[in-house]
Amino acid sequence: MTDDEHETTPTPDPPQGPTPADDQPTGRARLRRALLRPSRGQLIVALLLALVGYAAVTQVRFTNVDDTYASLREQDLIALLKGLDTQSQRAESELARLRRTRDDLRSDTGAREVALAQAEQQADALSIMAGLVPVTGPGIRITITEAEGPVDVDSMVDMVQELRTAGAEAIQFNDQVRVVAQTSFEDAVGGISVDGQVIRSPYVVDVIGDPDTLEGAVNFPKGPRDQFEDQGATVQVDQRVRVDIESVVEPRRLEYADPGSAE
Repeated sequence: MTDDEHETTPTPDPPQGPTPADDQPTGRARLRRALLRPSRGQLIVALLLALVGYAAVTQVRFTNVDDTYASLREQDLIALLKGLDTQSQRAESELARLRRTRDDLRSDTGAREVALAQAEQQADALSIMAGLVPVTGPGIRITITEAEGPVDVDSMVDMVQELRTAGAEAIQFNDQVRVVAQTSFEDAVGGISVDGQVIRSPYVVDVIGDPDTLEGAVNFPKGPRDQFEDQGATVQVDQRVRVDIESVVEPRRLEYADPGSAE
């Protein structure tokens, strides 16, 4: 045997390139792949888990709410209901009281308004009767003109009384003198003195009231017209839709009269 025959046969080199074990993905890689590209089954499982979680949260909420009264005994619940009923009755009583107060206020306000309106009307009427304010309204104008001699002052007073009886609300002589309850008439040189003011013919008497009734108070037989005509004067009566009486009197201070009781 030669030396060549004792030579060892050389061992062949291992093949180059990846082995089958290197082709298998690791656990982390598989998880990443599942998160990035979930399968249909994974999506369904996730949806079911979400629904189960929502149902659990809802149940917990309702359980917490119901626990407020679920832990109470029957007697406690009855007491609670009675307390609510008592509060409801108190609220209804207070509402009824407020409604009565409102109705009373309305009634009192209405009564005060009516009383005030009546007082104002009465004050206006008294002011007109006392001659304190100018007035306007329908009525008549009487013009008495002396011809043969002066007219009698008594005839003038009789005419004023007839006009008042016929419902005269305001009387004025010659745009100067307002006739009121205290007005005085006296003979004067050249005319008649009415409340100290001398007026002369023609005597113009403005009267506010119903025109037909006032004219009848002057023209009836043996009345003011006949009296003045018997004295030689002429009398003219004109009905007017509007009569303006501008003269007023100064209020007089009473010296002797005081309000008395109804007893």
